[in-house]
Amino acid sequence: MTNEKTVADKLLQANAVKLSVQQPFTWASGWKSPIYCDNRKVLSFPFIRDFVKSEMCNVIFEKFPEAELLAGVATAGIAWGAMAADQLKLPYIYVRPKPKEHGLGNQIEGAYEKGQKTVVIEDLVSTGKSSLQVVDVLKAQGLDVIGMVSIFTYGFPVAAEAFQKYALRYESLTNYPALIELAVEKGIVNPSEQEILLKWRDDPANWKGVL
Repeated sequence: MTNEKTVADKLLQANAVKLSVQQPFTWASGWKSPIYCDNRKVLSFPFIRDFVKSEMCNVIFEKFPEAELLAGVATAGIAWGAMAADQLKLPYIYVRPKPKEHGLGNQIEGAYEKGQKTVVIEDLVSTGKSSLQVVDVLKAQGLDVIGMVSIFTYGFPVAAEAFQKYALRYESLTNYPALIELAVEKGIVNPSEQEILLKWRDDPANWKGVL
């Protein structure tokens, strides 16, 4: 089993991913989706959590050896970023969706210095919009954002284009195609549904489910 499939298997074990072609989920955006992913569930399973954390650290160490700082994305990326920073013995900060409305009004929490080579830690990347907004916040404070690492990505074309425009290196521990392939192998998904599931990714905004 590849690393991508092994991580996908851990997400399935933690029930962090649900698949339903016949009764699709509705996202906050209004999109209909045959998948719902909640990686927060993984935090409740110590051995799965430890495996995912280790895989994340391996990717950061191998792909971004020059990293000087990790930045978690609130809220779901905060725990993963903190755990990875602890294991790699790197400084750590996290980024709020917007500045606090009291106190110092911070949007970035933690200590950092301008020019630090920073890797952003996400739990999930969909369109990439919110993730790249965090990159903008960090860059505005003078940090050198060298890449991003997530646990899971849907692999939408719009996200790939967005990261390409930013010229930002991006790595994910696992992805939607690997998950679907594994789900078919494990009998979670009917082989006849595989093409429907993969087609959703091409145009998620207009996918209406099984007609």
